[in-house]
Amino acid sequence: MGKIVYIMGKSSTGKDTIFKELLRKNTFSFKTIVSYTTRPIRGGEKDGHEYHFTDEAGFQKLKEAGKIIEDRCYETVHGPWRYFTADDGQIDLKSTNYITIGTIESYLKICEYYGRDSIIPVLVDLDDGIRLQRALNREKKQQHPKYEEMCRRFLADSADFSDIKIEEAGITRRFYNNELKDCLKEIEDYIADNM
Repeated sequence: MGKIVYIMGKSSTGKDTIFKELLRKNTFSFKTIVSYTTRPIRGGEKDGHEYHFTDEAGFQKLKEAGKIIEDRCYETVHGPWRYFTADDGQIDLKSTNYITIGTIESYLKICEYYGRDSIIPVLVDLDDGIRLQRALNREKKQQHPKYEEMCRRFLADSADFSDIKIEEAGITRRFYNNELKDCLKEIEDYIADNM
């Protein structure tokens, strides 16, 4: 039986880097679960790779077809942005292990849909000062930086990843990404122990 490794954490904790490193190493033969979003594509992203980029009409079409597993809508300074996972045929837990990135909210809905025993939660954490500097550095590289949205997201993460929400979700382990190599090793050992 396959498992889903579900990486979570506040923005700029290094989730994407850890995700890419786990895929690159290929220790667990992961396939990726590509979620959907209605937000604009960022520089360096590719449709169908980080996300399936769609619009509100595309979301509504999947919803009407009963294909939405979980969805979140964020009221950003640029209008509403949706992030969601669809039952679009890409997941087969009978024989395959998967890896994806999400939030605590989406993690809980994925657990409801596939069963908690099928999910391995990986919560990545980091000092807020380092996170803020990373977010600023990333945003500066964008063709059209969205600093106001970066700040909104940074502050929203404090509520979305509060200690109470982490505890209520039954997540008992955090991985501190102070040194990528050490954090990655801890995560790999944890995944191996829970496969």
